[in-house]
Amino acid sequence: MTMKKLRWGILGCAGIAKRAVIPGLHLSELNEVAAIASRDADNAKKTAEEHNISAAYGSYEALLADDSIDVIYIPLPNHLHREWTIRAAEAGKHILCEKPLALTEKEAAEMAEACREAGVLLSEAFMYRYHPRYQMMKEIIAAGEIGEVRGIRSAFTFNNAGHKENVRYRKDWGGGSIYDVGCYPINAARLLLGKEPEAVTVQALFSPEHDDVDMMASGLVEFEGAVSLTFDCGMWAAFRNPLEVLGTEGLIEVPSAYVTGEPGSANFFVSSKGERKEIEVPYVNAYTAQADHMARAINGETTLQFGSADALSNMKVIDACLLSARERTRIIL
Repeated sequence: MTMKKLRWGILGCAGIAKRAVIPGLHLSELNEVAAIASRDADNAKKTAEEHNISAAYGSYEALLADDSIDVIYIPLPNHLHREWTIRAAEAGKHILCEKPLALTEKEAAEMAEACREAGVLLSEAFMYRYHPRYQMMKEIIAAGEIGEVRGIRSAFTFNNAGHKENVRYRKDWGGGSIYDVGCYPINAARLLLGKEPEAVTVQALFSPEHDDVDMMASGLVEFEGAVSLTFDCGMWAAFRNPLEVLGTEGLIEVPSAYVTGEPGSANFFVSSKGERKEIEVPYVNAYTAQADHMARAINGETTLQFGSADALSNMKVIDACLLSARERTRIIL
């Protein structure tokens, strides 16, 4: 029996929605984009026309009141995630919310509780982890191909510093590089190690001309067994997003760890026993894979792999990183 497609509503016309999430949903056989909302009705209508979306609403409330919508995707600025996740849950909608889930672990816990009470699923939109290569990497590590893991190194940087009107440069809106891109290396290390950190130490460049948000940060995230993630993130540096897993007997290198596009861009390298080989990875749209997994979970075909508990754990580390950067001290978790 063919499963009825889930109908998604997009809460806002953010760039990530138009550039990546909506196109990914259009490729899905399990989901469809049914509506989009903006506080500017003309903007909602224009975006709907450009992206082949049948319904456009001039308020978020109107979209949440649409009983035909099953799932809400929230790409709003970070400071609005809590409010609209809770309101979507109260409207009986399942929710995919952009990363970071909230501004603090406490906010994230309130969101998770609201979704639990409403009986809806909540997931954080880290699309990269639905790409099959991360499961491939975990299997390589588990098989001992690179020996015991000694450390992970990763970075995610780009330069958008000239666009000072960008929401990333509003401190009260949850701006800053740790929230925006530093969350990826933190999330990936937790995923690959299957453990939670014990302590963090972070140094950051806070920019007065960008509302004192962290424009660049470098950190050490400690896990048990003396294994650490060393990472840097930034919004005022050249673009890059590599990841490296160092083992006693080998190395995994991922040139583009979080951004994939054309076929072949997700390939990675494994060095072991004196040989370095390229691992070819099938082309997958990670945004489609993310939505399809959520659809199967909503329909009871599988358990949600990354639910609210995972998001809370990630927010706990982000909280500690921001505190460490502000206070210039090591934070024990």
